[in-house]
Amino acid sequence: MLTLLPAVRVAGEHGGVLTAEGARLLDPSGALRPGIPLCPPEGDAGTGMVATNAVAPRTGNVSAGTSVFAMVVLERPLTAAPEEIDLVTTPAGDPVAMVHCNNGASELAAWAGLFGRFAAAASHPLDEDAVFEVLFREALDGRPDAGGVLAYNQLAGEPIAGLDAGRPLVVRTPDSAFTLANFARAQLYGVFSALALGMRVLTSEGVVLERMHAHGGMFRTAGVAQRLLAAALQAPVAVGERAAEGGAWGVAVLASSLAHAEGLSLRAFLDQRVFARAPLRVTAPDPADVAGFSHYLDRYRAGLAIEAAAVSALRPLKGTP
Repeated sequence: MLTLLPAVRVAGEHGGVLTAEGARLLDPSGALRPGIPLCPPEGDAGTGMVATNAVAPRTGNVSAGTSVFAMVVLERPLTAAPEEIDLVTTPAGDPVAMVHCNNGASELAAWAGLFGRFAAAASHPLDEDAVFEVLFREALDGRPDAGGVLAYNQLAGEPIAGLDAGRPLVVRTPDSAFTLANFARAQLYGVFSALALGMRVLTSEGVVLERMHAHGGMFRTAGVAQRLLAAALQAPVAVGERAAEGGAWGVAVLASSLAHAEGLSLRAFLDQRVFARAPLRVTAPDPADVAGFSHYLDRYRAGLAIEAAAVSALRPLKGTP
């Protein structure tokens, strides 16, 4: 079996070269020439770290899309093995703790679609980006704790929250402040809540986080999701212009690092050659938002019993009655 598995190589080591057969497979025209050096292959976790320059200890990156996950580069291996945490490495081989949530921004997008249809039905159509812009900006006017409104974004199971299936919910008490601003903030908080539960586990393990780098469509509206994520993680969050390039660009950067591997580590190569002049917006946690999200998360954790009851009581619709 061992002879079937590839050798483990870290960033800076050669992963081989493009063969003549491979060149013909990729480009039958013959324009692509063999002999191109290849870096060791990486999955989207490793390439995401490179694409956001999150390879140094006490840093990490958050990707928010259909799912949401955080990668935190560790100063030293964890002393325990919490079930909420996956252990991986940077492309250079440094230990990384990963918090992965199955549910990300899909429920938020569903609500944006509903509000978009309302605008169109009211003869004031808005394109998709404009709907998100309105909701995100409105969220900034919400109360720090979302006014007692809770949003559960679980379309699927969420192991970190102890759920093997999901039922998206909006829950509030009769005395909650049910405004559009609080609703929008609750939806954004809902995207980050399960992630925050996992990150709290890392904090209890003594992991220190100095900065997170965020990427994904949620961060296109400048300063909103970034600010609320900073509150959820209780750490500064950076968003760079190149983060949207994603994993394909990250592995291209890894390949380009081969030419400098003898003189520069991966971390130094990224700092000095790739990101030295790259614009970066950094948002520090706002104390009021931190306190508000902490209160929201306490209620969210207690309300998971409601989510579990909904999973038990409501079966998925199959066909028509």
